[in-house]
Amino acid sequence: MPNTGKSTLFNRLTGGNAQIANWPGLTVELLRGPMPNDGHGTTYELLDLPGIHDLSGSSEDEALVQRFLRDTPPDLVLVVLNASQISSQLRLLLQIRQLGLPVVAALNMSDEAKRFGVEIDHQGLSQALGLPLLPVSAKRNQGIAELLDQLHQWGEAPRCADAALHGLPQPQVPAPEGWQQELVARYVTLPEGLVNDRTRLVDRVLLHPLLGVLIFLALVLAVFQLLYAVTTPLQDLLGSGLGWIRGSWLVPGLEVLGFPGWLQHFLLDGLWLGVSTVASFLPLIFVFYLLIGSIEDSGYLPRAAFLMDGFMRWLGLDGRAFVLQVMGFGCNVPSILGTRVIRDRGMRLLAMLCIPFALCQARLTVFLFMAGVFFPRPWWAPGLVLFGFYLISFAAAVITGLVFKRAYPSDGAFVLELPPYRAPSLSTILRRGWTSMLNFMVTTRMFIIVGAGAIWLLTNLPPGVTEASGGSLAAGIGHLFQPLLGPIGMNPELTVSLFFGFIAKEILLGAMAVIFGTNESGLAGAIQTAITPLQCLSFMTFVLLYTPCLGTVAAQIQESGSRNFALLSLGWSLLLAWVMAFLVYQGGGLILSLR
Repeated sequence: MPNTGKSTLFNRLTGGNAQIANWPGLTVELLRGPMPNDGHGTTYELLDLPGIHDLSGSSEDEALVQRFLRDTPPDLVLVVLNASQISSQLRLLLQIRQLGLPVVAALNMSDEAKRFGVEIDHQGLSQALGLPLLPVSAKRNQGIAELLDQLHQWGEAPRCADAALHGLPQPQVPAPEGWQQELVARYVTLPEGLVNDRTRLVDRVLLHPLLGVLIFLALVLAVFQLLYAVTTPLQDLLGSGLGWIRGSWLVPGLEVLGFPGWLQHFLLDGLWLGVSTVASFLPLIFVFYLLIGSIEDSGYLPRAAFLMDGFMRWLGLDGRAFVLQVMGFGCNVPSILGTRVIRDRGMRLLAMLCIPFALCQARLTVFLFMAGVFFPRPWWAPGLVLFGFYLISFAAAVITGLVFKRAYPSDGAFVLELPPYRAPSLSTILRRGWTSMLNFMVTTRMFIIVGAGAIWLLTNLPPGVTEASGGSLAAGIGHLFQPLLGPIGMNPELTVSLFFGFIAKEILLGAMAVIFGTNESGLAGAIQTAITPLQCLSFMTFVLLYTPCLGTVAAQIQESGSRNFALLSLGWSLLLAWVMAFLVYQGGGLILSLR
């Protein structure tokens, strides 16, 4: 089930050695990883299916799980439930039990259930169900060894005698509805109220219609301020290190190897310059996911969805769409895939139109750099600029919802579960940040390398062209689109970088470094002399709103099943980006002229 600590348990069982890959017979990618071998050296692979509430539901995630269990039945199903909410979550376990597949149940967060006063007769419930049922706490690493041992035992046992081999009777399986109430009454003791007074008191503040919204906005502002304060010195340090590697190792090495001048120029001022510029932002990605992971694991994110549900309803959406929009701060692609939890097709499509406007970490690298270059003083200015663009991204989603809610009407119900507040697990969020940072480089490496190489070719062809002559292919492309992009303050150099930003926003700064012929540290001075602060604001506005990256477009096509829908999203985002950038540039120029 969702919000049961399934991902944390998955990482515990696989040691964090998991990767996303396609599963045979399915058109989606799933997380899969190796578990430790058993005593006989047998290997095991653990597959992470989407979290679902019901096996008979109609959402995309529920349909995926149904199809997987039907078409590719696994050797063993590990069902993860929240022990503190077993009275409502037992239904899913009973539904899967009816399928006749071997099942082991993990009651995660058992330490939390005990703290809330929930008492479970694990042995009695296990006997009644005819399957192993173990209390664990993935966050505190409690009961994991016992669970792993149980999984190994079932893996070693002959398939025909699963329950009997472990001393468990094989009961007749009645309908889940009636049996669930009977099992809870017999084996579970619930306190008068599961929500403690401290949680209720905090919710009274955080879920207040006015104060709660102000706290949420203040939290977002604090995240951006902290990002700038922490990551800027780390980026400078990493950039200096990469510059030292270029000067001390790469340049002398290529000369010793006798590479021709044009090839040295291509490798150093093309590939290395583009890749190193993007790589210098790895600390930003790591810290960003640490902060987002802390907020998510604390239990605050579902409350933000609840808080914003009324407003989102006005846009034809609900609180789930708001959570997906927040998830889009990391990357738009998984947020688009996450719309499967929305059963209503109209609302799904509308959410997929709004999500690409979320200020993802790829855009964030550009914004953090540009804000630090053009608005460095006072100390809080860069964070405030980032916060302003967060508000613009939300405003773009609002405009999109208002414009298209009649085209994609919906009337689906919204059910939200508010988990208790928890202290985030340091090891979990550190692993998440590290994995996300590595995935960033792995998944974008080809885009970055090919993009940097292509930009170098555009700026250095035809042969013999010089920057002063302005006769390169890149300059030609920039001048060709000048009538369209000139009114919003784009010069030819910015125009060319925007084209490569459509492939992946991660390579925007790498493209600009190659275009201006400098590294990350020198790029700041080069851009300052090439454009004005007003042009910078217009450029950032356009980058925020114009066409999403190719990965997001591919996800839209996959999830909507319609190329026309993806084309609509592309066209709308381009139009909105141009209009907003025009208002920023022309309106800002008018204000400056009146001063």
